[in-house]
Amino acid sequence: MQAIIFDFDGTILDTERHEYESWQAIYQQHNATLPLERWLHQVGTVATDFDPYRLLEELTKRTFDPAAIRSERRQRFLTSLDQEALRPGVQTLIETAYHAGVRLGVASSGTREWVEGHLAARDLRHYFQAVRTSADVVRVKPDPELYLSTLASLGVDPAQAIAIEDSHHGMIAAKRAGMRCVVVPNTITQGMDFREADLVVQSLAELTLPELLRIIDN
Repeated sequence: MQAIIFDFDGTILDTERHEYESWQAIYQQHNATLPLERWLHQVGTVATDFDPYRLLEELTKRTFDPAAIRSERRQRFLTSLDQEALRPGVQTLIETAYHAGVRLGVASSGTREWVEGHLAARDLRHYFQAVRTSADVVRVKPDPELYLSTLASLGVDPAQAIAIEDSHHGMIAAKRAGMRCVVVPNTITQGMDFREADLVVQSLAELTLPELLRIIDN
């Protein structure tokens, strides 16, 4: 194994739960419920057919000011996320792999400002030789372009790299890029179909670097 490429949202930091819960709080203010199954369609990608504002209006039969809701929802989200720790085992795996000479990358459908900002704030950015976001590609996950771009930047063949993901869209992107994929579901994505994953674990704390190496060797 020459490289490990991490997804960011929901994998390194469990932003997914806070994102969904902040929207759910807005819906509940208006006596509505945001169905998790509708929300899951856009997890791990950039939704083109899901608009939470429009759905709220459909459910409540009312018209809302998107700018006002956006501001309130984002403040809720950022306030709750501010206290969120890295997902279990993430820091240890990153540090262990880095010191073992494994190349590290991030491939995220999020914005560059979002991903780079959080990596820097948590003192992780210096571990990664490549960070690719939606700003670097035409198509985000489940298209493999993000992973292929990260692999090219690292100079690593897909067969010698492992992706760490939390969502179905992310897993599909990694597999389409020709990579092995380990999925670590979070509370939002745990019900997704991960049958195509090479390994599914509840926490990266369950995995050691030698165990990841064996996935490549098999």
